[in-house]
Amino acid sequence: MSYEKVSQANEIIVGTKQAVKALKNGHVLEVVIAEDADSKITSKIVQAANDHNVKVTSVDSMKKLGKSCGIDVGAAAVAIIQ
Repeated sequence: MSYEKVSQANEIIVGTKQAVKALKNGHVLEVVIAEDADSKITSKIVQAANDHNVKVTSVDSMKKLGKSCGIDVGAAAVAIIQ
């Protein structure tokens, strides 16, 4: 379900640094986190999402999340933009 949401979104941001920046600017509707990603990486974006009252959804695979973003590598986090 969340893979479909990411692939159908009009605009997304892939990667934790860019997603945290977008969260701070108030442009994010939802954050999607891969469960198999390193928690050191994802904890920053989850904390930022919680601080800004943005919904966080988990998916099982970085590889599948990256594929749904249209990239050939895994993605730890994706922000869906307004």
